[in-house]
Amino acid sequence: MVTQESRTRPKSLLALAVSVAVVAAASLLGGLAGSSSAEDYGRLQQPGFAPPSWVFGPTWSLLYGLMAVAAWLVWRTGPSAETRRALTLYAVQLALNAAWTPLFFGLGWRGVAFFELSILLVVLVVTVVLFWQRSRPAGMLLLPYLAWSAFALCLNFAVWQLN
Repeated sequence: MVTQESRTRPKSLLALAVSVAVVAAASLLGGLAGSSSAEDYGRLQQPGFAPPSWVFGPTWSLLYGLMAVAAWLVWRTGPSAETRRALTLYAVQLALNAAWTPLFFGLGWRGVAFFELSILLVVLVVTVVLFWQRSRPAGMLLLPYLAWSAFALCLNFAVWQLN
């Protein structure tokens, strides 16, 4: 017997794959512009709370995975104006996320990167709220990303001031 769930499962898995691919593309775009970012990071004067450069790769891999699943969970809530609004803001924050590395490392514009990250943080807070309203697990999955982004804002500011 064919059930509604068995008919929607392939579509849902495709949506998850698309969500992962979009996050991977944003990560790749940001990373290409700052391909020497680990070396550049090591050359900068750092505040005492700065993590070693090896922490960023695993942390971002985990955060990007959580982001992809969160977006997929929101997508699964079904087509509506609220879902579109949440996913549109998600796309905006993803673009802002991808833009930060080229600003900070590629161009060395630490102050501009700080202000860009400030905007990202505001958009991300609204995204978390909208995700939470559509799917509580989706909103919770973005909380580590929100915390890391707030930490990154403090780190960005400190590095900007020291360099």
